[in-house]
Amino acid sequence: MASDSDVTIPSKIKAWVYAERGNPVDVLKLVPDVGVPEIKEDQVLVKAVAAALNPVDFKRALGFFKHTDSLPPIVPGYDVAGVVVKVGDQAKKFKVGDEVYGDIIEKAVDHPKQHGTLAEYTAVEERLLALKPKNLSFVEAASLPLAIETAYEGLERAGFSPGKSILVLGGAGGVGSLVIQLAKEVFGASRVAATSSTGKLDLLKSLGADLAIDYTKENFEDLPEKFDVVYDAVGQSERAVRAVKEGGSVVTISGKATPPAVLFFLTSNGSVLEKLNPFLENQKIKPVIDPKGTFPFSQALEAFLFLQTGRVTGKIVIHPIP
Repeated sequence: MASDSDVTIPSKIKAWVYAERGNPVDVLKLVPDVGVPEIKEDQVLVKAVAAALNPVDFKRALGFFKHTDSLPPIVPGYDVAGVVVKVGDQAKKFKVGDEVYGDIIEKAVDHPKQHGTLAEYTAVEERLLALKPKNLSFVEAASLPLAIETAYEGLERAGFSPGKSILVLGGAGGVGSLVIQLAKEVFGASRVAATSSTGKLDLLKSLGADLAIDYTKENFEDLPEKFDVVYDAVGQSERAVRAVKEGGSVVTISGKATPPAVLFFLTSNGSVLEKLNPFLENQKIKPVIDPKGTFPFSQALEAFLFLQTGRVTGKIVIHPIP
């Protein structure tokens, strides 16, 4: 018997749903009477307070990985921050009332859940969640999981370690803004360079970049300086491989990988968030949310429109829900 103490959970909830694939702005509909997801024994039910959007959400809707996706109807959304309202029989990590956050999709492009985070409630394996850092708002916490775990996994895959140098392509984006901070504060980088457009160079420096490169004015691969690691968060690996030192590593999260660059897709893991929570709590790492990037639940379509411009600084968050 799952424990849900005295919390009253409705039988029908509001959620954004698409019944067929296509541009989210065309296919996404606000449905007022979706069933609350049933939790499995290793899952908890989370009442969502905030959810974040990521580029994978619109790529998924457009069918970029439809051959490995779950079948519609689909509630989009990977990231959530909220409150545990029900706990499965085998779930031992959290109790009802705990404030948690996480990326609820374990394998980003391998049969992701049909019921994501753009809903009042969502079911998630407890191993994918962590306690929300006390100093972060639900909005700040929701902005982090997929992006910070992607940043971390890429640095691990690249064998990044203290004293190495790194170039981050797309340093002002959701993932890139966290790669800069993790490289510096967690991995002990000796030098961090990053690219952005002109108006975002100061942000890169504030996040810890030693060298901020304006991609509208210069080609990073033509600079004499080369780097131990290049983290490509934009999908330019054919250029990225020309900026890495002999024997260095290039990781990419978008597009096709030009060897020796390696493309990877995130595996969500709450233990990574637990490892990084102290850095968030002492503010060595800060969430980056676009100044125009918080949208109420009713304006999810506007949020997707903004996401698809590719001009977002940091992250987009949906709050409040509903």
